[in-house]
Amino acid sequence: MNILSDIYTALPEFFVLCMAMLILIVDLFLDDTQRYLTYALTQLTLLGAAVMTAVAHSNAVGYAFSGLFVDDAMAHTLKLMIYLSTSVVLVYSRTYIALRGMFRGEFFVLILFAMLGMMVMVSGQNFLTLYMGLELLSLCLYSLVALDRENARATEAAMKYFVLGALASGMLLYGMSMLYGMTGSLDLTQVSAAIMGGELNHPVLILGLVFVVAGLAFKLGAVPFQMWLPDVYHGAPTAVTLFIGSVTKLAAFAFVMRLLIQGLQILAHDWQGMLIIMAVLSIIIGNVAAIAQTNLKRMLAYSTISHVGFLLFGFFSGTMNGFVSSMFYIVAYVLMTLGGFGIILLLSREGFEAEELDDLRGLNVRSPWYAFIMLLLMFSMAGVPPTVGFYAKFAVMQAALQAGHVGLVVFAVLMAVVGAFYYLRIVKLMYFDEPLDAAPIQPPLDMALLLSANGLAVLAFGLLPERLMGVCATAILHSIQ
Repeated sequence: MNILSDIYTALPEFFVLCMAMLILIVDLFLDDTQRYLTYALTQLTLLGAAVMTAVAHSNAVGYAFSGLFVDDAMAHTLKLMIYLSTSVVLVYSRTYIALRGMFRGEFFVLILFAMLGMMVMVSGQNFLTLYMGLELLSLCLYSLVALDRENARATEAAMKYFVLGALASGMLLYGMSMLYGMTGSLDLTQVSAAIMGGELNHPVLILGLVFVVAGLAFKLGAVPFQMWLPDVYHGAPTAVTLFIGSVTKLAAFAFVMRLLIQGLQILAHDWQGMLIIMAVLSIIIGNVAAIAQTNLKRMLAYSTISHVGFLLFGFFSGTMNGFVSSMFYIVAYVLMTLGGFGIILLLSREGFEAEELDDLRGLNVRSPWYAFIMLLLMFSMAGVPPTVGFYAKFAVMQAALQAGHVGLVVFAVLMAVVGAFYYLRIVKLMYFDEPLDAAPIQPPLDMALLLSANGLAVLAFGLLPERLMGVCATAILHSIQ
């Protein structure tokens, strides 16, 4: 009976696993003209998982597999966002990967297995579960980056990502093993209780914590562990960059929440200082380095580093308001990133990668509507009201201010003004420069509708953020005790 109850609790994960294996087998019997069936089955898998998660949604906290797996409001909310974001990635990417010979079962199956890893990370309540989910996600991402085998730049990016990712995973695992050695448990709740007892060797705990934070910082892309981001964003096919730069950040947020907030909250005084240093360095290096970029994907990579710095403001505040604000920020960031890379995919065509800033010149002449969508997205990333990016920055800085970090908030505001330069530069190129390419923009209907909705959502959630903030507050307050 317990086994059936455990399976029911993790039913979306089992469903995604079975469907991924089924799609891999079905794809063997399809030729290139029938590959749309693989795409349709993948989207159907996302819909089915979303329905199962929504039906099981409640504010109660449940456990499965002897406490390895937690089922709570935060897990449900983040999983639904992961399904939706992955579906958007597939819609935006369909034409792009078809023109580059990547419209194959391997692409869709790797996406599903990567998503399965994220789902396990989101519901991990044990060091083992969290690490298994992280490794499943990471191995799929390495393969996705190198999927275009004829692209030497992608192969190089995959090698760098693999080597640095393995190093970061080793550091994380070493830190977890030290915490296990000191507390005698892999369960996050028991680890927290053991540390609360206060009879452990504090220096050893802190050393283990340093390794854990270093591993987390690599997965987030925070300075000084950001060296992989620009090369991977630039080298990977844009469709894969979109997936890495958006959906995976939701899982990384959950990973930090489970480890630092649920498991190691007692050591907050120690990890808050580390997060403050990483936040400051990330905002400085991200914004300053982005100014010098002429490649759009590399610019967005450094932009990501800067956004991670702002995200950490909510974490090191150490309050529920800060955690809710960080969740709101990561959702807003994913929404902006999906739209930004969606425009890049829109402008790319067979034999041409739209990844230089000059490729956006005169976009208003070619398509006033998509220029307006890109304007909204850039304004939001810069934190210009009334977009959702402004409210997200305001929320995390307000949480830090309430926690007494006045100097850091002043610094963040000044750096946000510096960062606005490279976003507004794109607006200038679109509206005030002549186009280098007059080719018409003719996206598929589903992509056109979804990209329009994506851009307008950035404005809508900025004007009316209460509903989204309420969803984030409910998820956090019913999950973090």
